[in-house]
Amino acid sequence: MFLSIDYLKNGSLKQRHAYVTLSRLNILNELKDFNPVLCGTIPIGIDIEGSDLDIITEAHDLNSFKKLLKNSYEKQKLFRISQSLVRGIPTITANFTYEGFEIEIFGQPVPSIKQNAYLHLIIEQFILNQNPAIKDEIIKLKKEGYKTEPAFCKILGLEGDPYDELIKYGIRIGAILV
Repeated sequence: MFLSIDYLKNGSLKQRHAYVTLSRLNILNELKDFNPVLCGTIPIGIDIEGSDLDIITEAHDLNSFKKLLKNSYEKQKLFRISQSLVRGIPTITANFTYEGFEIEIFGQPVPSIKQNAYLHLIIEQFILNQNPAIKDEIIKLKKEGYKTEPAFCKILGLEGDPYDELIKYGIRIGAILV
């Protein structure tokens, strides 16, 4: 469901705004060779004020990817780009603002649908579909300062690293297959 952003067209006001913004920017088309996927809280409707648009990508040549991002987006407001290791994986992250949204582009030499952000998105959507009543609790915790994965883990009673525990939980409940 999340491999295209068409679902946003019929979503909440924020989701429709995100669709228009991403379409105007033409970012998913510009990044099409990198299998971009919009992840995070906006696709599943648990966003709060200031939630950003997180786009994950599969980028094997990080230097070329970094150059492409600079050439395409460095003129956007508050543009910054960095290279780091995220859970031991070399990663390029670019951030900027556009039409009221902070946009983050995250590139790793890992297929987009195998990245943690995508797996978390699928698991969180599955959990919300199974337990719609927890949506308001998640949003409340996020407003209190919790990140998304720790908020889910708190509600589900999962202990340990929330990013790993959520994936283990997703496998146990059949939200994702490994």
